[in-house]
Amino acid sequence: MTVKIALAGKGGTGKTTLSSLLVRYLVQNREKKSILAVDADPNANFNEALGLEVEDTVTEILTQVKDPKTVPTGMTKDMFVEYRISQAIVETDRMDLLVMGNPQGPGCYCFPMDLMKKYMDKLSGNYNYMIVDNEAGLEHLSRKVLPSMNYLLVTSDATARGVRSAGRIKEIVNNVGIEVDKMYLVVTRSRDNDAEKLKGEIDKTGIEFLGSVPYDEAVADYDVQDKPLTNLPADSPASQGVEQLAQNLGL
Repeated sequence: MTVKIALAGKGGTGKTTLSSLLVRYLVQNREKKSILAVDADPNANFNEALGLEVEDTVTEILTQVKDPKTVPTGMTKDMFVEYRISQAIVETDRMDLLVMGNPQGPGCYCFPMDLMKKYMDKLSGNYNYMIVDNEAGLEHLSRKVLPSMNYLLVTSDATARGVRSAGRIKEIVNNVGIEVDKMYLVVTRSRDNDAEKLKGEIDKTGIEFLGSVPYDEAVADYDVQDKPLTNLPADSPASQGVEQLAQNLGL
């Protein structure tokens, strides 16, 4: 059975950092398991954090098949799109990546989202773990790209306003009927006793607190230098924090 882990939260709360370091943890500690990383953020940069080159995205494929001449004779558009998406997956020895890509210009983002829904379960069945890095806004949850998941990690920066915003994600999940086995709150870029100071606000969200990812100067340096976050030293504060979160999840 595939363990599905999705991340949600406002922009700038460290979702991609957490996602990439969770992928690294699984690669390093679950040698006989396969991992699918999914970048469902239109502002895609999950691949950069993982140190991977991407040639095709889901939305680029959809743009291509708008021209009926691109669909081979004997194939339906859906069949061809599925085939092209399988080609778009970036494959490595232990981990694969699928990138959603940017919206198809102005207007509705529904078609690519519907497509992602259609193939997500089929794809995930080939992997032991799936890590989904979602877009910054909250609207994507109402589209139910993932109608069910084992873990939803809601990220917040170490501020009271950030924690309150994270708490609203629980309301959306409940309102649209997404099936989540366990939902957890993660405070990122935490310093000293930030989580303890925020305990009152965290308790108000009704989301179980999983732990913190400490502020790490190395993460900022790697971002500036465009280095993959998966190359962070294992003893860096962020690496250690994410390793503890993974162990708290029982991964």
